[in-house]
Amino acid sequence: MSLHAETPVAGARTGVWLVGARGSVATTVVAGCAAVAAGLVAPTGLVTETEAFAGAGLPPLPSLVFGGHDVVTTPLPKRAEELAGQGVLPHWLPDAVRAELAAADERIRPGGPVPGDERDCETLIKSFARDLREFARETGAARVVVVNVATTEPVADEEVLPASTKYAAAALQAGCGYVNFTPSVGMHHPVLAEAALSSALPYTGRDGKTGQTLLRAVLAPMFHQRALEVRAWSGTNLLGGGDGAALADPAAAAAKNAGKERVLADNLGTAPEGRVHIDDVPALGDWKTAWDHVAFDGFLGTRMVLQTIWQGCDSALAAPLVLDLARLVARAHELGLSGPRPELGFYFKDPDGHSAAALAEQYAALLGFAERLARVPAGVRR
Repeated sequence: MSLHAETPVAGARTGVWLVGARGSVATTVVAGCAAVAAGLVAPTGLVTETEAFAGAGLPPLPSLVFGGHDVVTTPLPKRAEELAGQGVLPHWLPDAVRAELAAADERIRPGGPVPGDERDCETLIKSFARDLREFARETGAARVVVVNVATTEPVADEEVLPASTKYAAAALQAGCGYVNFTPSVGMHHPVLAEAALSSALPYTGRDGKTGQTLLRAVLAPMFHQRALEVRAWSGTNLLGGGDGAALADPAAAAAKNAGKERVLADNLGTAPEGRVHIDDVPALGDWKTAWDHVAFDGFLGTRMVLQTIWQGCDSALAAPLVLDLARLVARAHELGLSGPRPELGFYFKDPDGHSAAALAEQYAALLGFAERLARVPAGVRR
C-alpha cells in the first residue's frame, strides 16, 4: 500500500505536462498514476513512495493532473489498449482507468512544428506557453512541471532551435519546472542557458537511466573500487516501438549513446574500448534487450569477462521515474529551489551540475535532497 495513499488532496492540484503525451511512456505514466492512486496496484518502482520520502511534502499522486503536447492523434484510451495488447499494461487496466485517460487526452494540444507549419520560432514558443498557462488555469494547478518524454532528436545544430528546446523555452515563459527525460538538447541549448539560470525555476535532466546504463552505473564503480582494469566494454541494444525507429537514425543513436559511454568514463576514470550498437527490431514493440560484454584484467594480468543480459519493458521502467521527477521538481518549485538540480542525477545518464556518476552516491544525494525538501521553509530561493 502506498505510504501516501491516505494523504488528502488539499487545495490546488499539481500539473504534469508531458511533451510526447500520446507516446508509450506518457500513456503508462497517466494510466499507472491513476491505478496507484486508486489503490488498484502497488507503487512498485516509485522511489518517492518509499519510507525515505514520506516526510518530504511531495504532492500526493491523486493530486496530479495531466496534459501535454503531441503531433499524433491516437487517443490515450486507445493507446492504452494497444499497450495492454503488447503486455506493457495489465489487460484490465485500460478499462479500469478509462475516465482518467480520457480526461488527460482532452487536455492534449497539438505539438510541433509539423510539416507545413509556417509559424516562426517565437510564435510557436508563445503558443506552447499559452497552452501551459491555460492548462494551469483550467485545472486549478498551483504549479506545472513540463516533462519531455518525446522521441529522441538527432544531435542539435547550435544554429537551429530544435523542437525540444522550443518546449523548454515555453516552460520558462510559462513559469513551469522542467524535466528532460530524453537525450534531446532541451534546456541545455546555449540559447536558453542565461534565461534558465535567471528564471528562479527548478529544472533537471537529461536522458532517463532505466536499463543498460542503470546497470553500468552499478557495475563500473565495482570494477574501479576493486582495482580491476576494464579493457573493453561493449554493448548491443535491440528495441522496437517509436524509440527503435527513431534510434535507427545514426545521429539520434549518437545522442543516446553519448550518455551510456559517459557513465563508464566518469566511473572508471577513462573511456574503455568498445561501443554500444542499437538495432531497431519493430517486432519487439515496447520491449528491449541489452547485452553488455566487459573484458577486464585481474591479479597478475589474468584476463576475465563479465556478460550481462537486461530484458525489460521501456515504458514500465520509465513511467515511475517520470512520476518521481515530476513530484520532486514540483516540491522544489514550491519551496523556491531554483536552477539545475544535480541531486536528481540518480535518474539520469547525463545529469545536471556536479552529480556523482556512481548509482550508490547518486542515491545518497537523492536521500539528502528528500531531507532538504522536508526542512526548507517555503519561499526560500536557493
